[in-house]
Amino acid sequence: MFSKVHQVAKQVNNVIIGKELQIRQALVCLLAGGHLLIEDLPGVGKTTLAHALAISLGLKFNRLQFTSDLLPADVVGISIFDREKNQFIFHPGPVFTQVLLADEINRATPKTQSSLLEAMEERQVSVEGQTRALPSPFFVIATQNPAHQVGTFALPESQLDRFLMCLSLGYPDAAAERALLMGEDRRALLAHLPAVMQSSELIQAQQELKKIHTSAALVDYVQALAHATRQGDLFAEGMSPRASIALLQAARAWAAMEGRDHVIPEDVQAVLIPVIAHRLRPIKSVTGKINISSELLAELMKRVPV
Repeated sequence: MFSKVHQVAKQVNNVIIGKELQIRQALVCLLAGGHLLIEDLPGVGKTTLAHALAISLGLKFNRLQFTSDLLPADVVGISIFDREKNQFIFHPGPVFTQVLLADEINRATPKTQSSLLEAMEERQVSVEGQTRALPSPFFVIATQNPAHQVGTFALPESQLDRFLMCLSLGYPDAAAERALLMGEDRRALLAHLPAVMQSSELIQAQQELKKIHTSAALVDYVQALAHATRQGDLFAEGMSPRASIALLQAARAWAAMEGRDHVIPEDVQAVLIPVIAHRLRPIKSVTGKINISSELLAELMKRVPV
């Protein structure tokens, strides 16, 4: 089953050139049942990556462009009165899908952003006093532009915490960029991508993760990392229990991708930064500059013994 996940990675690598690590991390996130946040400058392939992942995994997906005038009803749906039936009929919003591509999520207002909170946590939507379940599996793949750009609304901590991983693609290297310039348009390639997996196979692979063994010593290591973030010298607030659970689940998925039936400390270290960095708020240094969470986590790993 996990061999098919590797086939998905290979296919997506043919679309997004030179980003093998980020594609692997994205697949680990979805395999672990989490939501994915891709943060970077416009034009580096965030939306194309989300499209390629959804198509290759054989999942039904909707794309929703988040803008400042988007309303919560545009996301979850609305009831409209039907004169012939003399009753209100609910019209589901784009969130009723298996993969919701929330493009430029931080360009919507906080009120609209919050419409995804219940969907991301509970896999359901409550509208007008009625709760409606979302399809399974259900993922949110969101892209966002850097906070310093014009017209952005920063995601609150409660919403960031619902993303299992946060990735950054960055600029391509010279060879990858030349291949992009000389080759076919990346978006044109999406139309010819086959589905490598089916949704039922993805669900089965997620169930297989429960068989990946985590020893007591490995759990001790995860707890030690969480405790180190709560000491107060690096971060304003430390890892929450939900963050610790997410770290362990992502480590299981990484181990499965490596072909192992047990988790080792290197698996935890491989996913620590993309799982945890966006959840932590660094303390300002003496110079007044704010340290980057990923750099502080790298320093943290050196402090915590394995």
